[in-house]
Amino acid sequence: MSILPIYLFGTKILKKTARPVEVLDDSTVKLIYDMFETMHEANGLGLAATQVGDLRRVITIDIADVTEPSAEGETEDTSHPTSPDLPRTIALINPEILSDDGRWLMEEGCLSLPHLRGEVERADKIRVRFLDAEFKQQELLADGLLARVILHELDHLNGILFIDHINKAKRSLLLPKLRKIRKGEVEVDYPVVTAEGE
Repeated sequence: MSILPIYLFGTKILKKTARPVEVLDDSTVKLIYDMFETMHEANGLGLAATQVGDLRRVITIDIADVTEPSAEGETEDTSHPTSPDLPRTIALINPEILSDDGRWLMEEGCLSLPHLRGEVERADKIRVRFLDAEFKQQELLADGLLARVILHELDHLNGILFIDHINKAKRSLLLPKLRKIRKGEVEVDYPVVTAEGE
């Protein structure tokens, strides 16, 4: 397993749409393992393949130890908890949302936008179809933080960042920080690729 560099805001790949995985091969299995290792090293809750420079539709999630804020600042919201019977650690290949229900606002962060936070409204419950790490089709009814992280990471696969959900007035307040991230003028404890180093 390897720790992969995380692509920061301003890199071209973060605005690209990932392609479906057609076959589960050794490189996809390695990608999943590497994404989990990278995500854990960076203290993240979720990671999309595009964030590590790969255009395959793969996301990894681990919310098992969410009692303290992650690097993105998320904690479990007690008013919107994840159901106890749902998985806390999961890889999703080719995820697609079949339905959603309810809305709630929560502050989000992102490993590709270090030290940046913003309130985003997302569905409280979703039904997602995906292929698991054994390439078997699954459907999952997710809620709470798990649903939020799936939606956040799925956005990445579609070239969307959480700041794209923030209104222009609020986003304009983030411009100085965004410029610094684009230039790589940010301190993080994980390897990164910046727009200038791309």
